[in-house]
Amino acid sequence: MLGIGLVNMLVALDQTVVSTALPSIVAELHGFEYFAWIASAYLLASVVTVPVFGRLGDYFGRKRFVIAAVITFTVASVLCGLANDMLFLVIARGLQGVGGGMMVGTAFASIPDLFPDARTRVRWQVVLAAAYGIGTAAGPSLGGWMSEHWGWRSTFLVNLPVGAAALYFIWAHLPSFRRPQEGEVKIDWLGAALVAAVLAGLQTFIEAVPKSGLTTGNVVLAVCVIAGAIALFICEKRATHPIIPLDLFKDAQLVTLFTLGMLSGFVMFSLIFFAPLLLQGGFGLSPQQAGLLATPIAACIALGSLLNTRIVIHMKKPTRILTIGFALLMFASIALAFANPDTPHLRIVVPMAAVGIGLGFILNNLNVFAQEIAGRERFGITTALLQSTRMVGGMLGTSIVATVVSHHYRNVVTRTISVLGEPAASQWRPRFVDLRILIDEASRTKLIADMKTSGLDTLALLDTARDALVQSIHIGVWLTAVASLAAALLVQRISHVVFRRS
Repeated sequence: MLGIGLVNMLVALDQTVVSTALPSIVAELHGFEYFAWIASAYLLASVVTVPVFGRLGDYFGRKRFVIAAVITFTVASVLCGLANDMLFLVIARGLQGVGGGMMVGTAFASIPDLFPDARTRVRWQVVLAAAYGIGTAAGPSLGGWMSEHWGWRSTFLVNLPVGAAALYFIWAHLPSFRRPQEGEVKIDWLGAALVAAVLAGLQTFIEAVPKSGLTTGNVVLAVCVIAGAIALFICEKRATHPIIPLDLFKDAQLVTLFTLGMLSGFVMFSLIFFAPLLLQGGFGLSPQQAGLLATPIAACIALGSLLNTRIVIHMKKPTRILTIGFALLMFASIALAFANPDTPHLRIVVPMAAVGIGLGFILNNLNVFAQEIAGRERFGITTALLQSTRMVGGMLGTSIVATVVSHHYRNVVTRTISVLGEPAASQWRPRFVDLRILIDEASRTKLIADMKTSGLDTLALLDTARDALVQSIHIGVWLTAVASLAAALLVQRISHVVFRRS
């Protein structure tokens, strides 16, 4: 269990340390248009690999795949730290996502093997909560400090010692559970390829339409995505061992939990990846300061998980804890939507903490509830599919919010610069729509020096650009508030969950 806990810490560190460093990464490697892909490449690769290795773990036992996952993830972390351009980083993040998906599909599915009794399993979640808590609590501040003092590349290398420790404990102490399977092992590779193609096409479409409208190319892309989705449905209906078992969707309870998983991923990843950009680019804070303010999200995920393990097994209707969790996410999103550079830090810390506690009430419970509803014979694939829906939600969330932020920011800045008249507007517009001027001190200093001879009020224009970024992220945060409200209402569709004893 300690080895699985360290795997959990590895995932937590990667999410929180790297998210704080993202603005610095964009500033050095250029290309805000790839901002969402740093998250989405990881999530897209994970979405495909989670169910594949969840199925392989059911056939061959999970231990060997957990070991391979940790090695893959750690090697990919080194490649991320060596990236010299955004494209290489996105590819390395995709490889990291393969390792992350393998871990999610096998390591977390090992927990029901270790603890068949649901009540015992919930109590042992404290180990996962503690490991996740250490990783997430240290992550934002550590990421900010390392990014500011050692450079953003060091934030990927922090995974090496944790990965080595996880590998040792998994190798030495995780039992090799394997349930006998009859017949030939069959993996739905075509289904996996179609899932990847449809999701990648959907993300590309989401990003392309606000930039260029419904061009012929974008319409063709939309048609291809729809055709791919139809082909996926037909493929999964005919497959002997589908990557997406359609029979699971006949259970309304599981469909509700899968939808909640998607909404939780939408909210969680949107806030984790865009809160640092709001604090650094919008409020003008340093990476270390932003990391400290974002730390309550991470630390309070652990606090929420610990509280959850104490109270959920004693609740007459355990699903109410999900309603409370999503309500906290909605409150936090609304509070952040009204935050500005003059907001006292305490009024930022409180909603950040609410995000963490809310996620602590949600994440583990979705797994346990789904496992209890699905039954032991479908533990592996149900857990894998639930994790996949969370990642799909995260991928769509980061893509949609990034598109909204980029589109709104460019429009506001373009309108502001246009009042300068020509040719000044055309000369300075490209410099101001580049977010590096708000994140990177060197880029900002160079812009001020270059504009000094023009007689323009550069500082006022920079303040306007910051306000535009804050407004843009506020719109994205309102989307997370709406998603949280929808999830809180959707929880009511889950009937009573009973923790069965093994």
